[in-house]
Amino acid sequence: MAQAGKLGFDISRLAAEEGTTNLLLIAKPFSQQTRLDGLDRLVLIVKEGEASDREIEHWLWDNERVQVRRVSREQLESWIVGSSNRGSAYWLMHGEIVVDRDGYLSDLRSRLMNWSPLIMEQKLLSEFSRFVRAYQQAKQDLKDGQVLDAYSNVLACLHYWAHIALVEAGMHPELTVWEQMRTVNPGIYKLFEELTASPETLEQRVELVLLACEFSIMNKMETSCALLIRLVASREEAWTIAELMRHPDLAGLSLELSVLLYRLVNRGCIREIAKPSPSRANGILELKYTSA
Repeated sequence: MAQAGKLGFDISRLAAEEGTTNLLLIAKPFSQQTRLDGLDRLVLIVKEGEASDREIEHWLWDNERVQVRRVSREQLESWIVGSSNRGSAYWLMHGEIVVDRDGYLSDLRSRLMNWSPLIMEQKLLSEFSRFVRAYQQAKQDLKDGQVLDAYSNVLACLHYWAHIALVEAGMHPELTVWEQMRTVNPGIYKLFEELTASPETLEQRVELVLLACEFSIMNKMETSCALLIRLVASREEAWTIAELMRHPDLAGLSLELSVLLYRLVNRGCIREIAKPSPSRANGILELKYTSA
């Protein structure tokens, strides 16, 4: 709290809000400008339960533009392992922890910086599910003759593939992901160059990268989906997709779960069974998933 006066605006009032357990302050270095949405400072408030209806506020204080964001723990962790807010990992690792009543932010920072096994598995699963979805859409676009749409989606494929490679190397994907790729995985970087700068036709470039993506999906499926495969095998009774989505290790993640389950069944990593559903008549069977 002693830092509040030095920083030029009142942290104490925010820290005293009902339900606030943790507070993080992030100043904007020039090179990380986009990570604070163009503002000068960010105050991230972690609340018990759901965040309030004033989730985001913009203030002007002593000629500085300040963004105040209120989040639940579930939302913050979803940001970190997903791709919806890639700045969140940067915020947590570089921000100043001003209030940490139960040590949650310090623990989360430690888990993030040291790549706890669960966070790494969640991140891999999340990025891989987007990788597969973008690949399938690009392939369908090409089949439909929509070459520009196929190009857009195969470019997204490469981004998700790059994220997977970085996580596997124990690194956090940054906004400058292709600068990271130059040294971490020159092969993926070369595919990016082939897609964006090759003299071949656009369709030929898309086809080339799609072939590489297909091989990578097959090669990385079991390691990237290890968390989901282990979860499905964790009990004798088969899981419905709704039960899997509610599991604490998956809840809050932005996953293309249907796509992953279909792929894992076809690969023989898990098994799909059909059982009568007491809530459905007319012989409708419910698909469930169990260990292979």
